Amino acid sequence: MPDLRAELEQTVDEATWDLLIPHVKRDAVIFVTQELNLVDVGVAIARDDILSIQSWISKQQLHKPFSEQLADWNTDKTKRFQALIVQPYVLVQELAG
Repeated sequence: MPDLRAELEQTVDEATWDLLIPHVKRDAVIFVTQELNLVDVGVAIARDDILSIQSWISKQQLHKPFSEQLADWNTDKTKRFQALIVQPYVLVQELAG
């Protein structure tokens, strides 16, 4: 059986805001705060690890982008993100810059 973590690590990529807009429009983008590891979150979602996911959501470490974030990203087109696709979601983390 392939190693899910290794598989997901291979698919993490950098994305610009413009590339993410279509996914935001279909309500598929999930924002991951810097406290969390993007691949850990991807593994939890792929494995349907409800307890971890609920804990992160309750701490607001995992959420749909807030309207303020969307406004900020629409204003600053230079923002870059780490992105990881775990169907049907696109997990994103803002890159420091």
